[in-house]
Amino acid sequence: MQQLYLDNSPIAYYLDDSADSEWVVFIHAAFVDSRMFNKQFDYFKGKYNLLAVDVLGHGNSLNANKGDCVENMSDWINRIIIKHGITSAHFVGVSLGSVFIQDFANKYKEKVLSLACFGGYDINNFDISKQKANSKSQMKMMLKAMISIKWFAKANKKISAYTESAQQEFYDLNVQFKKRSLKHLAKLSSLVNRYPNEKRSFPLLVGCGEFDIPTELEIVKEWSSSANCKAVIIQNAGHCANMDAPTEFNRVLEDFWLSCNSATT
Repeated sequence: MQQLYLDNSPIAYYLDDSADSEWVVFIHAAFVDSRMFNKQFDYFKGKYNLLAVDVLGHGNSLNANKGDCVENMSDWINRIIIKHGITSAHFVGVSLGSVFIQDFANKYKEKVLSLACFGGYDINNFDISKQKANSKSQMKMMLKAMISIKWFAKANKKISAYTESAQQEFYDLNVQFKKRSLKHLAKLSSLVNRYPNEKRSFPLLVGCGEFDIPTELEIVKEWSSSANCKAVIIQNAGHCANMDAPTEFNRVLEDFWLSCNSATT
């Protein structure tokens, strides 16, 4: 994957356009970066054109200017797509990443071939009571991060991954997160329930790992029934299912994209 920067922005991204095929855009979870998708990049290289973006304050997207905030992420992604002549793509988001790909779809739905959201929630129809409970839990974790990133990463790896190998991989990425980047997540709630819950013009896949928190399993069930979309629970996986069970995760994505193409032919 070639590392590039978007002009006049703090955003770093990674691109591989070696395939004679469709594009896939990956957006990572909070406190890590695009490297969480390394096993997906290895598997899909040559099968699909790949684009991964480091969210503001994560990975190499660190040099923010005054006024830069996470509300700009969908517009930055759109600028990257325009820059490389990408007319449409499949979008994959894990946890925080699922928020940004939905926000992108709200603004640029004509460029979305499909959405695959794992460990996330429907940002256009999110229960406020769940949002408050989620915010409380996040605040406790944020306090740990403000005191010590190592302490935070040690606790966070057990929430974010299920297998020991994935927990270690998550920790190694999380421990590189900068305390100063916490401020960039403050406006994340402004993307929730911002747009009306309209009928989609593209296929949607929602899912999580079987060992994710009970609330997330409930969210996936409710989301899939109300949105009339496909749902999947990845076995032997936690919140970041792509890291815990990459082989199954990759198979699920590939089957989903193939079904999208079948539906349009």
